[in-house]
Amino acid sequence: MIAPDIPQNEKQRMLSLLSLGLLDTEQEDDFDYITKLAAYICKTPVALVTLVDEDRQWFKSKVGMALCETSRDSSFCAHAILTPDEILEIPDATKDVRFIDNPLTKMEDPVIFYAGVPLRTTDGMVMGSLCVIDHKPNKLSKEQRAALITLAKQVERLFELRLVNNQLEQTKASLTKHNTLLKDFAGTVSHDLKMPLANLILTSDILKKKYTEALDESGVNYLGYLKKSSLSMSNYITNILAHYESTAYDREDAHEFMFNDMLEDLVDLLNINFECEFHFPEVNIELRCNRSALDQIFLNLIGNSIKYNDKEHTIIHIDVIEQDNHFEFSIKDNGRGIEEEKLEGIFTLFSTAGHLDKNGEKGHGIGLSTVEKLVHNLGGTISVSSVLGEYTKFTFTVAKS
Repeated sequence: MIAPDIPQNEKQRMLSLLSLGLLDTEQEDDFDYITKLAAYICKTPVALVTLVDEDRQWFKSKVGMALCETSRDSSFCAHAILTPDEILEIPDATKDVRFIDNPLTKMEDPVIFYAGVPLRTTDGMVMGSLCVIDHKPNKLSKEQRAALITLAKQVERLFELRLVNNQLEQTKASLTKHNTLLKDFAGTVSHDLKMPLANLILTSDILKKKYTEALDESGVNYLGYLKKSSLSMSNYITNILAHYESTAYDREDAHEFMFNDMLEDLVDLLNINFECEFHFPEVNIELRCNRSALDQIFLNLIGNSIKYNDKEHTIIHIDVIEQDNHFEFSIKDNGRGIEEEKLEGIFTLFSTAGHLDKNGEKGHGIGLSTVEKLVHNLGGTISVSSVLGEYTKFTFTVAKS
């Protein structure tokens, strides 16, 4: 017996093999379908997808073989990876100098005939082979060789998909880690800023009350600007926290409640002090979903419809349609509308339409991004339509719990 040589690029090959993450994993149907088809086409009792590790060959998929692995020194596939561009076919191993006295040829079901197609990754590294084995001398036909090569290409596709999936998992893990760090950072910074801002607001009120008579008009205005800016910054921080905490809402945390009753509670909470007309659904249907999340969504959307309405008389229509698997909600106002070119990015964090609200302040571009996250967490989607000067309409769905 002649032990197989070690490829010159062994170090790089092993790095590629480990990056696949396939060694010592469970059997998978996608690989097993290929080995079963290979055995059937080649009319052999054994078919294997092998991976040549540092000191062993391990079988990712096997048909007709009880062993899970063998030593690399006795491996036929370790010979096959030395000729990456061609099939290694051994008609009779007992007559081949490389395999005479090989332990695999002396088993109860010996490896006598072997044909293996090297399996490569996209970077050209050979991982192992797709091979077929017989317990007696044999030879593949031209058609069988072509079919085995084709099946090997499918195994290589599975390798490629595995690498892509591994990269996506790593990216997802990295994004999750960074998002957690960002959330923690936002929470820490926001907490540290809220108290000084509260002190600024309180101090400006005290100064204004105590020293109004000693200050001229400009001085009083400056104190007003100080309080207004502090309140704006406080609202901004509150919105940032709400955005990062929106993922905490779970669609499975469901409650039963009447939709119109919820809307009436929200309108009372908003404490609207100017003319505003609401049109609720004619039928007060019962919902079962996460009410806290739905409250947050409607508070934001109704609040926007009120704040950015340029009409003397604000009109808001709210409706709901029950479907088989979800509820579809809509809220439409008679406000100023949104420019068509700004609709596409309206849910992007920190993106704004650029309009001032009724108090002459510009939005921070956080609320609608938070709404979109909440809707997605509830298993739904959200869209917007608008005609400038006439209306804006938001339509979103929530999966039934």
